[in-house]
Amino acid sequence: MLRATVHKKFPGITVDVEFAFGNGIIVLFGPSGSGKTTILNCLAGLQNPDKGRISLGKTLFYSSEKGVSLPARKRHIGYLFQDYALFPHLNVRDNVLYGVPAARRSGKTIGLDPDELMAMLRINHLRERFPTTLSGGEKQRVALARALMVEPDLLLLDEPLSALDSATRLELRNELKQLQKVWNIPFVLVTHSQKEMEALADEVLFLDRGRQSGCFQAANAIDIWEKAM
Repeated sequence: MLRATVHKKFPGITVDVEFAFGNGIIVLFGPSGSGKTTILNCLAGLQNPDKGRISLGKTLFYSSEKGVSLPARKRHIGYLFQDYALFPHLNVRDNVLYGVPAARRSGKTIGLDPDELMAMLRINHLRERFPTTLSGGEKQRVALARALMVEPDLLLLDEPLSALDSATRLELRNELKQLQKVWNIPFVLVTHSQKEMEALADEVLFLDRGRQSGCFQAANAIDIWEKAM
């Protein structure tokens, strides 16, 4: 179970949310500037709340009360950034392996097989290519493979489909849904697209200028959002 209480103040906006979520896909939904990426960064350990508490299962990531702030590298989280953040000087296979401990790269310890993962995401044939030669959908799959290679307990996705054409977006929406079922971990996904919310969410956390207006099961969330509009 992912549990998060995040309070963080910025000039002109205060992010103030509290939610708990088990397995599946929770979508953080709201307009640009509503605090969605800030919440992801606090979950990942790239930012700290001003106060609050974040935990995943029995692992405490952050507690302002107890003075705990677990470094990002120890949180066992995969993060798919909005711009994918691939390294242009590394080929696809090396991008996928980036962040994997050296012992696992050399085969000295047991872990996820990168070739099997790339085959599952249909990018194994691209292994020697460089990011500048890839399409948007291919870049997204490479970035997703890299996030999964660390065998995360939680996957964060910041508008992963926003830069894709409509056909590729539809294909990858379906793949993300299936991938969550295979991986069986919580996915926290940011979007301001109603179609993505409808297609992907098991639960939806609505945000407006940093404040949450509720966390709902997906079937109810769509009706509530439409009435609010």
